[in-house]
Amino acid sequence: MSTLPHPENFVRWFRQAAPYVHAFRGRTFVIGFGGEMMAERARFVSFVHDVNVLAALGIRLALVHGARPQIEAELRAKGQRSRYARGLRITDAASLVAVKHAAGVLRVELEALLSQGLPGSPMAGARIRVASGNYITASPTGVLNGVDYQFTGEVRKVDATAIARHLEAGELVLVSHTGYSPTGEVFNLSWEDVAESVAIALKADKLLLLTDKLPSDRKGEPLHELTARGAEGLLKSAAQPPHALRVLRSALRALAGGVARVHLVQRRADGGTLLELFTHSGVGTMITADPLEQLRPARIEDVGGMLALIEPLEADGTLVKRNRERLEREIINFQVIEHDGLIVGCAALYPFGHEKSAELACLAVSPDDRDAGYGERLLQACEERAKQLKIRRVFALTTRAAHWFLAQGFREAPVSALPERRQSLYNWRRGSKVFVKRI
Repeated sequence: MSTLPHPENFVRWFRQAAPYVHAFRGRTFVIGFGGEMMAERARFVSFVHDVNVLAALGIRLALVHGARPQIEAELRAKGQRSRYARGLRITDAASLVAVKHAAGVLRVELEALLSQGLPGSPMAGARIRVASGNYITASPTGVLNGVDYQFTGEVRKVDATAIARHLEAGELVLVSHTGYSPTGEVFNLSWEDVAESVAIALKADKLLLLTDKLPSDRKGEPLHELTARGAEGLLKSAAQPPHALRVLRSALRALAGGVARVHLVQRRADGGTLLELFTHSGVGTMITADPLEQLRPARIEDVGGMLALIEPLEADGTLVKRNRERLEREIINFQVIEHDGLIVGCAALYPFGHEKSAELACLAVSPDDRDAGYGERLLQACEERAKQLKIRRVFALTTRAAHWFLAQGFREAPVSALPERRQSLYNWRRGSKVFVKRI
């Protein structure tokens, strides 16, 4: 019998994943990947196991696959060469035969892997039903800049009604990189084009694109969050590899078409799909139409998230204890930072109007985000509110954050510097230091 190397870590992660499980059940995700994914058998089998987990959690899934390396291999075996222009294959008659063969073989292999169910394996009891068919109506790309792309095409229409019917029946839908014309012709399509088009047609909640390399900043470090505007800026950068630019364009079109979120995931990352979806920090690049982060006044429904931040700091003596009822009564005094639906920071400002003073209190930031500048942003928001209230100075009491307050322009002061009403509440046993800042 095998044992987990760190069972407590697994339990902690499993609990933290629960909100995502609730949020994703019944949602529609489209996952697109190239033929490179299937060329590495062991890695792809692991990916199928992850797909099984998503299906088991009640997520409605459409998989879109490509076949570039498989088409290349068949053409090489026949002594034929591939031709490209602007990153697109020129699909002549010989290439089209290879396209059909690759699409057929890969579909069968995918269905076989998704049909696994051996006892003792991750697929035990899965019973995934797969639906595939002629969901894509295509039109020829035609002649661009003097180049005839022949049987290379573009998505013209997606039969979203048929796909949705299968999804509602609990089936996984498999969509290939081929499309068909009303005249019965077959066209070779880019899987990125198909994936974005299917996601838009289904009004998908998420589009996941598995890619070789994530978008990076000027230092070459992966970018884990992007807005549509930020992604548009990257398209103008020569630093991004061609395939990264291709998936970025698809991501932007999907967002413009109404898809809520696009995730770019490294295809070689073991378990990357699960880690991207079920951890707060993720491992890929999440692209959204608007920023994920919001600093705003707190609401009653934020109290649970605020308590999760505050309680560990209360336990170690950093903050004074506040129960849920008190937080709810005083919610009007709080500002929060929300990141992708989670409360990652909070702070309160308690005015003492007659003395033109206000107390900065209950400043808490998630341990994973303490280097993100959230504390400074919360302080700035509280100071702005204080100025609106005609407050002249802000004070704070702390036992463990003296250096941070000094770095933010506060100066240490005696207890007598506090407003009289606050002096009467001072806990001498706790012995907090007082810091004051004029604004």
